[in-house]
Amino acid sequence: MKSRAQYVCQQCGYRHSKWSGRCQECSAWNSVIEEAADRGKPSGTLRLPNAGEAARPIGSVPSEDARRTPTGIGELDSVLGGGIVAGSVTLLGGEPGVGKSTLLLQLAAQVAAHGSKVLYASGEESAAQIALRAGRLGISSDNLLVLSETSIETILEQVKALRPGLLIVDSIQTMHTSTIDSQPGNVSQLRECTYTLINEAKARMTPAWLVGHVTKDGAIAGPKVLEHMVDVVLYLESGTLHGFRVVRGIKNRFGPTNEIGVFEMQAEGFREVPNPSELFLAERPDRTPGSVITASLEGTRPILVEVQALVSQTALALPRRTSIGVDPNRVSLLVAILEKRGGYHLYDQDVYVNIAGGLRLSETASDLAVIASLISSTKGEAIEAKTLVFGEVGLGGEVRGVSRGLERVREGARVGLKRALLPASTAKDLPRVPGVEMVPVAHIQELADRL
Repeated sequence: MKSRAQYVCQQCGYRHSKWSGRCQECSAWNSVIEEAADRGKPSGTLRLPNAGEAARPIGSVPSEDARRTPTGIGELDSVLGGGIVAGSVTLLGGEPGVGKSTLLLQLAAQVAAHGSKVLYASGEESAAQIALRAGRLGISSDNLLVLSETSIETILEQVKALRPGLLIVDSIQTMHTSTIDSQPGNVSQLRECTYTLINEAKARMTPAWLVGHVTKDGAIAGPKVLEHMVDVVLYLESGTLHGFRVVRGIKNRFGPTNEIGVFEMQAEGFREVPNPSELFLAERPDRTPGSVITASLEGTRPILVEVQALVSQTALALPRRTSIGVDPNRVSLLVAILEKRGGYHLYDQDVYVNIAGGLRLSETASDLAVIASLISSTKGEAIEAKTLVFGEVGLGGEVRGVSRGLERVREGARVGLKRALLPASTAKDLPRVPGVEMVPVAHIQELADRL
């Protein structure tokens, strides 16, 4: 009997009865591809440990099985929330060539050095190619086992025979299972292979790390359900600072999200950068108008970054509003507030805002720093180099309080900053930080005098 073909969207996994140029579910163009019907029965649901047991009080459930194992890489441990949880599945995405395989090989070496077996299964490189990179990184361990394979069934046979303490699959887009009659990388293959690996990881309490390719838009290739299925989603990003990489936690069932770890890419592999604030401020020029330091929270970690602004006369009918590292709509809003509430005329000025170092700020606590940099550039007067500025700005020009102000000020004190301009509502509840003068600001009209 001839099996019917199915038409599956490669972006969201929606199944169509016939081919369509545009997906009816996610509206993506040219993403519907014909696939053969499944030959076997897919796994469908996860086989969780202790499934089928009766419900019991949460206080009686032992937590020893959810123990954490440090990776031996401090920056990675901080992103994960303390280490790798037994039975967890982590998906690592990133641009081609950013260093995903290198980072995971170093992770495998650290885990193997502590006596646990690690199975590194690669569908993109041969064992000899992996060994060549390991030699460059100075990695050699009998506990680190390399397998060049694309069949999920073969990999799971090795897992059952070796019982490794960590499984690494590089990458999930190259894997295939015999239960699905389609090419590797298709939605059906991706979903089924991931289900199979998660089932094995949960049943054996073996942590697994999967490498995921990304699309041209920067999202992990395949249906969004992959990110829902796994426990942790990490992105390895390349900033504008040459040679530096940032690991960002997008999802973490066992710890905080949006945490970042900073690494420096060298010939010998990744090197940790334990003080990213000093990194982002290393090349800050002295006495330059439009430059100010702000403190941004990345997860639970305060990081100091430099906000740069350039305001210049324009001959265009519509002046430019360009920003890098900050939401352009937010910058346009702050420019309007500065004009209306602060009395500065920027309607005939081009405005450029940049976050030095390639970091992207998402919280509104950087509003006051952006306005301070705009005032500094407009007046042509530099802000004192050892000044920290943070706070949210409302539409009325009022400066609103932000969370965790004490941690932000302490981070500034750690790198030698002497003054902190912060919201008045935040300053009144903070204890004194030795060496730092706290200057409360209630409205942006006070900002120029306080600076």
